[in-house]
Amino acid sequence: MSISRKIAVIGLGYVGLPVAVAFGKTHRVIGFDVNQARITELQSGEDKTLEVESDDLEQADILFTADENELDNADFYIVAVPTPIDDARQPDLRAMMGASGSVGRHLSKGDIVVYESTVYPGATEEDCVPVLEAQSGLKCGEDFTVGYSPERINPGDKEHVFTNITKIVSGQDENTLDIVASVYESVVTAGVYRASSIKVAEAAKVIENTQRDLNISLMNELSVLFKRMDIDTIDVLEAAGTKWNFLPFRPGLVGGHCISVDPYYLTHKAEKLGYRPEVIQAGRRVNDQMGAFVVHACIKEMIKLNKSVKSSKIAIMGLTFKEDCPDLRNSRVVDVLNEFRSYGLEPLIYDSWVDPDEAKAEYGINLVSKEELHSLDAVVVCVAHSEFRQFTSNDWQKILNRKSVVMDIKGILNRNDMKPLGISLWRL
Repeated sequence: MSISRKIAVIGLGYVGLPVAVAFGKTHRVIGFDVNQARITELQSGEDKTLEVESDDLEQADILFTADENELDNADFYIVAVPTPIDDARQPDLRAMMGASGSVGRHLSKGDIVVYESTVYPGATEEDCVPVLEAQSGLKCGEDFTVGYSPERINPGDKEHVFTNITKIVSGQDENTLDIVASVYESVVTAGVYRASSIKVAEAAKVIENTQRDLNISLMNELSVLFKRMDIDTIDVLEAAGTKWNFLPFRPGLVGGHCISVDPYYLTHKAEKLGYRPEVIQAGRRVNDQMGAFVVHACIKEMIKLNKSVKSSKIAIMGLTFKEDCPDLRNSRVVDVLNEFRSYGLEPLIYDSWVDPDEAKAEYGINLVSKEELHSLDAVVVCVAHSEFRQFTSNDWQKILNRKSVVMDIKGILNRNDMKPLGISLWRL
């Protein structure tokens, strides 16, 4: 489908880059990011997030730039910058406000700004529009308009990608909605869903992951309960899963840029309106405590084997927030590390997916090589990387002492394979 709009994508991370590449295969696109190092990397044809292949980058007609003035050449802006939470677990919209300022300084009459970043309902019109107006000197609804189309990028997922996932679109008026829908329909083969308003689209995005967060929190709470009953949680879930309508959620560490963040955006808005969302906050409390629960369980298992905990050699396998991707954002594996450190223990951290420099810069963590994993008394497998799933009995024998503890957070290991090795396997 041919469109006449001149597209700029602001923010070229896990979300923005796939969007820019999808449009860049049929349109000329301006790809803007304030990080010059990221721009240089993309200009060289590489993507360290591994979301886009080098061939796809080469095929896309994208001007990668950190020069804000290039935004003068666009009239349809897609903002896809991070919206994390701060240390107080409050929404951090600094990148979004910064991007709004950059776009606002180059807005012209007739332009459209579409936000993809996850926000609470109302943020586009109540927080972003005033910045656009202040920087441009234009009036929203008269001189330019806005829309919202929430991102659904799943890092590391090569099956559900930008072009084959139904795209929610919204606009502040019918004409804007028609244009936004047509622009996205030009590349999204799965089609679009027209939300009735911008706030509805914002709310739809934030509850998608809040729902998942609550379901996982139930599994985590059940896991804590079943451990006290000396019942294997995975066994219970596999049995219950034989019912046709039982939902296949599993316990685990809940991190990343969506599931562990989006609920806080919703609760922030709720509390501003004078409502305390009990269920959502309860789920967050359960999930935020799982790192400590795993470490306490590990130490108990070590004591059962008469291990001297203080002198034991412990390793954490996996640092990313999910399997088979290099994304470190809001990794809850760090909770496990910090809890061990509170006992005066310093585990080795191994993850071949992670750039060591990024781990050091993001969390102050020095990663070890696979060769350094040996003579271990305890291992906590935190991430279900394919590498760990493919570990053989021989691999485990190489890195573990006899009568060691393996904490299987993701339920990827087979008890029958571990038992002959004299390994105590604990599954969350």
